[in-house]
Amino acid sequence: MRPIFKLGELNRRRWDNFKRNGRGFWSLWIFLVLFVLSLFAEIVANDKPIVVSYDGSLYFPAFITYAETTFGGEFESAADYTDPYVLELIEEKGSMVWPPIRYSHDTIDFQLDGSPPTAPSFTHWLGTDDQGRDVLARVIYGFRVSVLFGLLLTFFSTVIGVLAGAVQGYFGGMLDLLAQRFIEIWQGLPVLFLLIIMASVIQPGFFSLLFLMTLFGWTALVGVVRAEFLRARNFEYVRAARALGVSDTVIIFRHTLPNAMVATVTFMPFVLSGSVTTLTGLDFLGLGLPPGSPSLGELLKQGRDNLHAPWLGLTAFVVLAVMLSLLVFVGEAVRDALDPRKTFSQVTA
Repeated sequence: MRPIFKLGELNRRRWDNFKRNGRGFWSLWIFLVLFVLSLFAEIVANDKPIVVSYDGSLYFPAFITYAETTFGGEFESAADYTDPYVLELIEEKGSMVWPPIRYSHDTIDFQLDGSPPTAPSFTHWLGTDDQGRDVLARVIYGFRVSVLFGLLLTFFSTVIGVLAGAVQGYFGGMLDLLAQRFIEIWQGLPVLFLLIIMASVIQPGFFSLLFLMTLFGWTALVGVVRAEFLRARNFEYVRAARALGVSDTVIIFRHTLPNAMVATVTFMPFVLSGSVTTLTGLDFLGLGLPPGSPSLGELLKQGRDNLHAPWLGLTAFVVLAVMLSLLVFVGEAVRDALDPRKTFSQVTA
C-alpha cells in the first residue's frame, strides 16, 4: 500500500537533520503538548462541570449554558455551579465530572483563608492573584491567548511580508526603490504612541490589537525575501521561463518563491517568539488586551505591584522563559535543518 503522504528526498533529509538536533526536536514536542493542552483549557480548568448526569439526561455545562431551572432551581438565570444550593440539587438526582482545576481564569474564590493574593496551597497550586483568581488557571488560559495571538500575527505578517518582498525583489528598479523608502518611513512610525491613541479612542481587543500589530509587523521578513528574489531573478531557469513566455505570476509563485521560503521558514519561530513578547509587553503596560483578560503580561504587572507575593512574578517569568526558550530551540533546529551546508554528521545531536 502506497503512503498517502511521502516526503521528497530533500525534505526527508531536512527532517532527519531536524530530528538529529535533539534539543530542538524535543522542544517542538514539548511546545506542541503544552499548546494542545491549552486549547482544551475549558476541560482542564473550569468552574463548571465537564459533564452533568441529571435525572437520566446528560448536560455539558463547560460548553453550554443552562438555566438553574434545568436542575430544579428557582431562577431562569444561568446556573452557578459554585453555589452549594445548585450542587445539592444536582447531586440529589445525578452526578458531576469536574475538571482537574475547579477554577476558570475569571473565577474569584470568596472562600480564601486570607486576603488576596494568597500563597500556593493544595487548593490553589500556584496561589491566587490580587483579586482572588487562581493563578494556574490564568496561566493556562493566558498561554493559549499568547500563542494564538503570536501564531496569527506571525501568519498575517509573513503573508504580507513575503508578498511585498517578492514583488520588490522580482521587479526591482523604481518599484523596489520607492517601496524601500516607504518601508523605512513606515518602520519609523511610533507604534507605542499609536497604541496609546487607539486605547484612548476604542477599547483594545484581541482582533483590533492583532490588526494594528500586523500593520507594523509585516516588514520583518521583507528584507529576507527581497534579497532572495534579487538573487534568483537572474538565474538561468528564471531567464529561460521568461524567454518561453511564462507569466510573472507563475515565475514568482512556482519557480522563485519556494527557494525564498527556506529563509522565511527559518525566521518564523523567532518571529513567533517576538510576537508573544510584544503582546506580553503591551499587556504589562496596560495597552494590550482588555482588563480582566487572561494574560502573562498582566500577571507580570501584578508581580511588580505585589512584591510581597513573589509567586506572581516568578510564575509569569518561568512560563515566559520556558515558552520563549522552546521557540528559540525550535528555531535553531529549523535553521540547521534548512542550511544547505549542513550534513548529517554536522548536525549537533
